[in-house]
Amino acid sequence: MNIRKLFPVAAVAAATFAFTACQEKKFHVEGSIANAQDSTLYLENMSLAGPVTVDSVKLGADGDFSFSGKSTEAPEFYRLRIAGQIINISIDSTETVMVKAEMPNMARDYEVSGSEECTKIRLLALKQIELQNKAIAIERNISLGSEVAADSINKLIKAYKEEVKNHYIFKDPKAASSYFALFQAIGQYLIFDPRSNKEDIKAFAAVATSWDTFYPGAERGENLHNIAIEGMKNERIIAAEKQSVAIDASKVTTAGIIDIKLRDNKGVERSLTQLKGKVVLLDFHVFAMEDSPKRILMLRELYNKYHAQGLEIYQVSLDTDEHFWKQQTSALPWISVHDPASVNSQRLALYNVQSVPDFFLIDKTNTLVNRAAQIKDLDAAIAALL
Repeated sequence: MNIRKLFPVAAVAAATFAFTACQEKKFHVEGSIANAQDSTLYLENMSLAGPVTVDSVKLGADGDFSFSGKSTEAPEFYRLRIAGQIINISIDSTETVMVKAEMPNMARDYEVSGSEECTKIRLLALKQIELQNKAIAIERNISLGSEVAADSINKLIKAYKEEVKNHYIFKDPKAASSYFALFQAIGQYLIFDPRSNKEDIKAFAAVATSWDTFYPGAERGENLHNIAIEGMKNERIIAAEKQSVAIDASKVTTAGIIDIKLRDNKGVERSLTQLKGKVVLLDFHVFAMEDSPKRILMLRELYNKYHAQGLEIYQVSLDTDEHFWKQQTSALPWISVHDPASVNSQRLALYNVQSVPDFFLIDKTNTLVNRAAQIKDLDAAIAALL
């Protein structure tokens, strides 16, 4: 990686507008920037298309500032900026974030309170700055050859990614800080490469799946999902090229879920995305578990009640004993597939399955709607989707 590189009617309307405005949920960003008199401080929304100025203020001697904006259902990202000095923050609903900073090194010399996620983002930002400084130092070390320098930088980045994945992304993939981590960069290069790096694609997919679940319909979540899907598509194409096997990219399915293709108990490959048009209960299960019979009975009752109306169950077995799985599923009426990787399956990471059993509901458009933790009444949730 190269670092360089609108009389009475109007009054009623106005009153209605005023009432609505009073009801509008807002977030607030307040604080002070020391040593920044006469500097212009910008609040910018980090939209998917790039930074958009929301508000700005010319700072006085005390450096105090106060911004507010309309809150959203899903986490949103903003930054405070004076010239090239930037503080990244996330906004969740109507919270108030307090920032105290000092110029000229505002990006590093700042404190944040009122938001746990902003605190995490601060730590991530400081870690990224440290990583970049170390990489630059290695690159500038003339005693190191280009290959040794590149190898050393790659090792630094690999270690950074492992730490961030384990302590942020996979630990709480729905968190704003986890989303933020995915888009950290060194120079012009993303630290996590969603285009072709298999392990990095898993990180994007884990956050995408969690946002699909907790913030359904959020633009950022949908964008993440598309990135993960595109990355898997590229990965398959690259793998096929390495094996000198031609692959038609149009056959790699793009949908509102991450596809699963596994063989069922009759040896037939079954694809999750091929069930589009049906409501699907995606179930991760281990038949060797003590409570398995009770759970299978519950699923059978749901299947018998709703299958004729369009419900299908796609059950992924993580049993280590394939023969035992086949015996247990021989009389089951739904789709039962087996993942030979068992608890080490990458599909568990992609769907952020922390424990088994776990399940997800997928609507008729192939879009993941909810996961088990969000569903109080599974019967009612299925009926609502049919």
